[in-house]
Amino acid sequence: MTRRILLLFVVGCLGFALAVFLTKRRKPAAPAAGIPHALADDRAARVSDLRYDVTFDIPAEKDQPIAAKLVATFSLRDAGDALAFDFAQPSEKLRAVTANGTSLTPHHENDHIVIPSRELDEGANTVTFEFDAGNEPLNRNDEFLYALFVPARASQAMPVFDQPNLKARWKLTLNVPPEWQAISNGRELSRAGGARDTLTFEETQPISTYLFTFAAGKFSIEGAERGGRAFRMFHRETDEAKLARNRDAVFDLHARALAWLEDYTGIPYPFGKFDFVLIPSFQFGGMEHPGSVFYNASSLLLDEAVTQGQLLGRASLIAHETSHMWFGDLVTMRWFNDVWMKEVFANFMAAKIVNPSFPEVNHDLRFLYSHYPAAYDVDRTDGANPIRQDLANLNEAGSLYGAIIYQKAPIVMRQLELLIGAETMREGLREYLRQHTYGNATWPDLIALLDAKSPEDLAAWSRAWVEEPGRPTIHMRRDSSDHVRLETVDPRGRGLVWPQVIRPVPLDNSAFLLPTGGGLGYGDFVLDAGTLDYLTRSLHEIQDPLTRGAALVTLWESMLEGRVASRRVIEQLLTALPVEANELNISQMLGYLREAFWRYTPAADRPALAPRVERMLREGLDRAPSTSIKTAWFNALRSVATTSETVAWLERVWRREVKIPGVPLAEADEANLALDLTVRDVGNAGEILSTQLGRFMNPDRKARFAFVMPAVSRDPAERARFFESLKDLNNRRREAWVLDAARYLHHPLRAEDSARFVRPALELLWEIQRTGDIFFPKRWADATLSGYQSAKVAAEVRAFIDALPADYPPRLKWVLLASADPLFRAARLG
Repeated sequence: MTRRILLLFVVGCLGFALAVFLTKRRKPAAPAAGIPHALADDRAARVSDLRYDVTFDIPAEKDQPIAAKLVATFSLRDAGDALAFDFAQPSEKLRAVTANGTSLTPHHENDHIVIPSRELDEGANTVTFEFDAGNEPLNRNDEFLYALFVPARASQAMPVFDQPNLKARWKLTLNVPPEWQAISNGRELSRAGGARDTLTFEETQPISTYLFTFAAGKFSIEGAERGGRAFRMFHRETDEAKLARNRDAVFDLHARALAWLEDYTGIPYPFGKFDFVLIPSFQFGGMEHPGSVFYNASSLLLDEAVTQGQLLGRASLIAHETSHMWFGDLVTMRWFNDVWMKEVFANFMAAKIVNPSFPEVNHDLRFLYSHYPAAYDVDRTDGANPIRQDLANLNEAGSLYGAIIYQKAPIVMRQLELLIGAETMREGLREYLRQHTYGNATWPDLIALLDAKSPEDLAAWSRAWVEEPGRPTIHMRRDSSDHVRLETVDPRGRGLVWPQVIRPVPLDNSAFLLPTGGGLGYGDFVLDAGTLDYLTRSLHEIQDPLTRGAALVTLWESMLEGRVASRRVIEQLLTALPVEANELNISQMLGYLREAFWRYTPAADRPALAPRVERMLREGLDRAPSTSIKTAWFNALRSVATTSETVAWLERVWRREVKIPGVPLAEADEANLALDLTVRDVGNAGEILSTQLGRFMNPDRKARFAFVMPAVSRDPAERARFFESLKDLNNRRREAWVLDAARYLHHPLRAEDSARFVRPALELLWEIQRTGDIFFPKRWADATLSGYQSAKVAAEVRAFIDALPADYPPRLKWVLLASADPLFRAARLG
């Protein structure tokens, strides 16, 4: 008995030892793909004092791999569990992993590299990765590349903790061809020559992975000093006159924005140097990397024939990206469900910054046009979404971006400032920035801080405006004594109340009152029949430009809701435009006219309407008093031209046989005109395209034009081959080019043939969300559906949406519903 017990004891011990051994040897489980919220929370609780030291060896040839090395040092709390780094690349790209001096056979699964707990220490740790960098977020071109890691794409290039609330200090070394320039967040410390030049950059302040960046290539550099601060501008512009015309203004606008923000926040610019890069056909207007802001080159280097809207847009873009240095970079959202916070404050501050630089502009009117129409374009649809949304995984973060964040949120923030007062808002924001400097914060953190400073119930206010989708319906009621009251209804039946400031304005010498007249009220305003009829007849007679603009937007919304016929709106636009003097109003009216002509006028009715529209636009072009306004008229004419007379005139303009006084055409203008002529099937389209291709001086603009050419081909088979080519991810890398081509491919004049591409294009949307940058899915859907108005296409799109599988991403379905809404309305209204 004793020997048996002893034997069982020995066997038991061996079994226990074997179990322990197997447990030690068993691969730790990898987290789910992407960056789940639970994983991010666990790492944020355990990891601190994070630093990355990364080296990229960049060859001149874009198809050659980029060898890289990253050393991550950090302090770890609780080393009892494994730790996952994010690396969304095939395992063969990972060449070596070392943890605290021990070489590992990496467990790489679900886009994560799992470091076993046995190789980790409480306190200080060092993990080293050698790998070939992923190309997807590095935007490699023939002569340059640039890293774009927002929202969570750093892990597509290198192994990191790819989440906003694990900020790190970054050190960078780049090995580049000798003729290349390079830039990163930190100041360049040294450059050593050799087969490749080695550049080292100063360690950064703590920043999130999505804000780390670098660019390298054949760039020219312009320098300037403003107020004792040095600026550098990296660019690839070959037009010296364009560069000279814009250079000083670009530096001045940055300096003014920085000075204003330092004063408003009470915090000096926190990131040392201030450089920026102008990138041809950049995916966004700008990206706020601290110390190395990226811009779309065409947004800053404006052509000679520039509109007031373009000048304002450039100033606002610069102010927006500069505001992010404080709102987003210095203090960053904890999780991307609050990404709207950094965007709303950047927009909110940009409006305050820009106003003093343009004293001749009606800024309330500009705010109206910059925000309300675009916000309504989503909020009126079945794809309406809250400003603040739940987000379970960062692989869906890109779908959060859109008009609700960029356009509705600033309206909401202005209402908040009106509610609590401008000074209370400023005090609260200063305290918020001080409390969370170089850290992370949430919307509840800020709203609680402001709530403590205000008697208002900001939590209830936030629920209606920030946490729920949609807009209120506001009925205008007249009683028997002709008194007007406004009655707010929640169209979704939730019983929500939207506290807001509304300033109704009497309409000139009439008995009518416009509830949106002060440019403040937000919602679907259901006007009484008399007021609506007055607007369709007398919009042009309203004297105040802001009231006139608010009436215009309200009239357009009433048309889309089916309360007034589109033909009556078109008639009023044709009446109002010849007598309109305000440039902002002219631009908005011209935009509505273009949309009404292509989307809300039946195709069979356009030939009868076109001569009248084109004649009015030609007369407006001749009469316009400035280059800015003339350009707006010309662009509208170019957009809607269909008659043989106007198309022939535009061809003579393109051939430089006719010059339009006050409208000098730049290289990009002529290129767009050549494409517009081709899509109208002019007889010598092939010759126009080949001649235009030979005109280019700038290689980047030439490459874009060559890419788009097949989309406007007169040959339906060539257009079909081009569409098929877009199913290959490699042919979608230059997203701005793809969108240009898609808009021509789906042009209304090609709608009958190109309708066959609609369903396949929508079927690509899910893949585009997974592989593209943040704005690409919505813009792809918009471009795909932009040229259609028929009930047949609307029914096909509706059937596609109704048949989406149960696992289709909900936010992507919202994108589809919002993009399809104008088509659905056009089919109903037609």
